[in-house]
Amino acid sequence: MTTEIIKHSVSISGHRTSISLEKPFWDLFCTAAKERNVSINALISDIDERRQGNLSSAIRLFVLEEVLTGKLRPSP
Repeated sequence: MTTEIIKHSVSISGHRTSISLEKPFWDLFCTAAKERNVSINALISDIDERRQGNLSSAIRLFVLEEVLTGKLRPSP
C-alpha cells in the first residue's frame, strides 16, 4: 500500500481549496460518493459542515467509519 499523499483541488460552497489524502483513502472516498450517488464535492461539503478539525483528517475519519461499519470494503 502506498503512503504517498496526493493533493486534490475541490470546491466547497463556491470556493476552491485543496485536500491532501493518501491514495487508498481517496479511492475509498470516491467509492463512497459514487455509492451515495452524489458528487465528490457534495460529499466533501457535507463533511465540511460537520467537521471540528482539519478537512483532510475529517475525510479520513469518514472513510474509516464507513469501513468499520461495513458500508465500504477496502480493495484487497
